Amino acid sequence: MLGEGDSKTEPKAPGGRRTGGRGPERLGRRAGQRRRGEHDAAPRADFRGRRVPSARQAGAGPGRSARFSAPWRPTGAERPRRWPCGGGCSVGHCHPLVVQAAHEQNQVLNTNSRYLHDNIVDYAQRLSETLPEKLCVFYFLNSGSEANDLALRLARQYTGHWDVVVLDHAYHGHLSSLIDISPYKFRGLDGQKEWVHVAPLPDTYRGPYREDHPNPAVAYASEVKRVVSSVQEKGRKIAAFFAESLPSVGGQIIPPAGYFPEVAEHVRRAGGVFVADEIQVGFGRVGKHFWAFQLQGEDFVPDIVTMGKSIGNGHPVACVATTQAVARAFEATGVEYFNTFGGSPVSCAVGLAVLDVLEKEQLQAHAACVGSFLMELLGQQKAKHPIIGDIRGVGLFVGVDLIKDKATRTPATEEADYLVSRLKENYILLSTDGPGRNVLKFKPPMCFSLDNAQHVVAKLDAILTDMEEKMRSCETLRLQPEAALLSPPLGECALLLVLGDPELGSLPSAVAPSFQTFCL
Repeated sequence: MLGEGDSKTEPKAPGGRRTGGRGPERLGRRAGQRRRGEHDAAPRADFRGRRVPSARQAGAGPGRSARFSAPWRPTGAERPRRWPCGGGCSVGHCHPLVVQAAHEQNQVLNTNSRYLHDNIVDYAQRLSETLPEKLCVFYFLNSGSEANDLALRLARQYTGHWDVVVLDHAYHGHLSSLIDISPYKFRGLDGQKEWVHVAPLPDTYRGPYREDHPNPAVAYASEVKRVVSSVQEKGRKIAAFFAESLPSVGGQIIPPAGYFPEVAEHVRRAGGVFVADEIQVGFGRVGKHFWAFQLQGEDFVPDIVTMGKSIGNGHPVACVATTQAVARAFEATGVEYFNTFGGSPVSCAVGLAVLDVLEKEQLQAHAACVGSFLMELLGQQKAKHPIIGDIRGVGLFVGVDLIKDKATRTPATEEADYLVSRLKENYILLSTDGPGRNVLKFKPPMCFSLDNAQHVVAKLDAILTDMEEKMRSCETLRLQPEAALLSPPLGECALLLVLGDPELGSLPSAVAPSFQTFCL
């Protein structure tokens, strides 16, 4: 079932197999065209000649996030040597099959989704095959923010409630409705709304219940139960619990197994629904499963799942998957849901192509293999460099937590920023996250290879060694490593890891060539 109203009468439109509804409305003037006699109060700004950062800040939206102070302009010779370890291009930048799918569909037809077209039906069917059977209704949109905004509307309409529980330091999008449920943002703006309630981030390294707790999943879920009870005591009602399946902005957090099922029980008992935000972590990135929420157990199924970023490999497409019951309640309002280019023929062609690439190149298995190898290499660095306090991750979603001292685990914010800048000089693009901006986040395209992992970690090792010799700005840069015996060479480690881990099984064909070259 598609989350889109169908028209009864279906006029024909050129280029589509089946069409229906009305065409796009025409504007009275072209964008930017002035009425006669209308003038600018001042001459237009001329951004030519300015350096990119200042020109972008002045004219491309002041306040936009920019990680570096100088632009990245890779030449043909540099492109193979630069590894962006974050971003939304899941199957690789400019993947030829994805580019071809968009180009070919653009040559035939791209129109709004009131016109019926096979692509949207085919795409919904393919997505449904990756999800639990209960999640069988799909709404297509253009961005993760749109998806989470719609999820909020669906939850409120279905439950008849208004309030939302979120995790501390969460980020769910840039729309006003989502800023309100994103502590990462609202604490620097208008503050917390009375209908928003914040539960502790299930962080077993920095949170109240750490790695030595006997059952952190139940302990953190009990915090959500406490928040829900407090809301009910005030006479308010919970519509939804929102959470990234793996909190990213919070610091590449891996919630303890069993946490989500416990939380869902408390939230549903209060009449709310569970929304799993898969925008940054879905589509096979975690390796073991196609969706990150599946790490919480086979029996756990959210009521709503939101998708973005990886779904289109850089193309603006997003999706909300939900149940028949939630969709029917939304439909009962009588107000049609319409999104001009959400689910357009081109967007769905791109989405189908991404799924094809994931399957043909076995990128989910590749993420499991390379991610395990990357974690092993980083673990060696943790034994060697005391500034690395924690390595956590699954598949190609990995965080390296840098600390100033071991006793207090104080975030090494300045050191992390310096390290990221040095990595950029070596053609490696990383960024930081977490409340202390001290967690190096690894979310590379899923074609990231064993060779790439070895290269990145070798550069990380060299820079940290240099920081220990010259910078020495905090206690952990002045300490000697605890491990007297260093780990085996990287090539040997790869051989032991891949051949000695029964869970990995045989290597996918996409990984094998890189592995053999690497082991030599």
